Amino acid sequence: MSVSVSLLASGSRGNCAIVASSCTRILVDAGISCRETFKRMRGLGEDPHSLSAILITHEHSDHVYGLRVLARKVRTPIFMTGASHQAWAKSVRDTDGERLKLEKLEVFFSGKTFQIGDIAVTPFTIPHDAADPVGFTFRAEGVKVGFVTDLGYVPASVCDNLRRCDLLVMESNHDLEMLRGGPYPWSVKQRVMSRVGHLSNEALAEFFANDYDAEAAYVVLAHLSEQNNHPEIARAAAEKALVPRQNLLRNRVMLATQSEPMEPIRL
Repeated sequence: MSVSVSLLASGSRGNCAIVASSCTRILVDAGISCRETFKRMRGLGEDPHSLSAILITHEHSDHVYGLRVLARKVRTPIFMTGASHQAWAKSVRDTDGERLKLEKLEVFFSGKTFQIGDIAVTPFTIPHDAADPVGFTFRAEGVKVGFVTDLGYVPASVCDNLRRCDLLVMESNHDLEMLRGGPYPWSVKQRVMSRVGHLSNEALAEFFANDYDAEAAYVVLAHLSEQNNHPEIARAAAEKALVPRQNLLRNRVMLATQSEPMEPIRL
C-alpha cells in the first residue's frame, strides 16, 4: 500500500498530474491534449480508464486544454468550483456553437474537504487571476500531499494548509532577472510579477526559509517557465533556502518538466 504522485506535464504549455493511492487515481488538471495525456500515462504503466476523478485547479487553458475530450473519453467525474466551471463553459463550444456540458460535473467549495475513494481532498483558495483558483492537499494511508501552483505570493492561509506535508509540489515559475530582461511585453511581465500572477524562484525561496515547516520528504518544483527560468537556477535557489533543514530523509528537491513525465514519487 502506498501513495504516489506523477507529474505528467508542468509548465506554461500544459499541466497535468496524477495523485494515487492503492485504490484511487485522481488526475489533477487536464492542460495537455487527451492523446498526450493517455500517452504519458501509459508510459508510466497507468491505465487512463482507471481514473477515479479529474480535479481542476482553475480554468486557464494550460490547465484545461484537454478537458473537453478527456471528459468524453474517460467518462469519470469532473470536480471544479462553480465559478471555474462557469468561466470554462463560457469559452468552450461544440461544433454547432453550443456551450458544452460536463455530464459528470461535481462542484466543490474552497475550504471544504471532500472524499474521492479513499483520498480526502481539501481545496484552498490561492491568489491568482482566475475565477476561483485553488490548491489542494490530499490525504490517504497516513500520507499528506500538498499541491499548489499558479499563485502570486504565499499568504498565511496557504502556509497553514501546507503544514505537515510528506510531499510538496510548489510553483517556481520564473527568475526575476530573466523575466525582466526577457521577451515578454511589459504588460505580461507586470501580470506575472503581480500578487495574482506567478511565484518566482526568489519568492519560493523566501517561503522555504521563513514559513515552511520543512517536514516533506520530497519538494517538487513545478510550473517552471521555459522563457524566464532555468531548471538549475530554480533548483539552486530552493536548495540554498533549504540547506539548514535538508537531510537524506527530508526536502529532496526534484524538478517537474514540460516535455516529459516524472517518474512516480512513492510514499
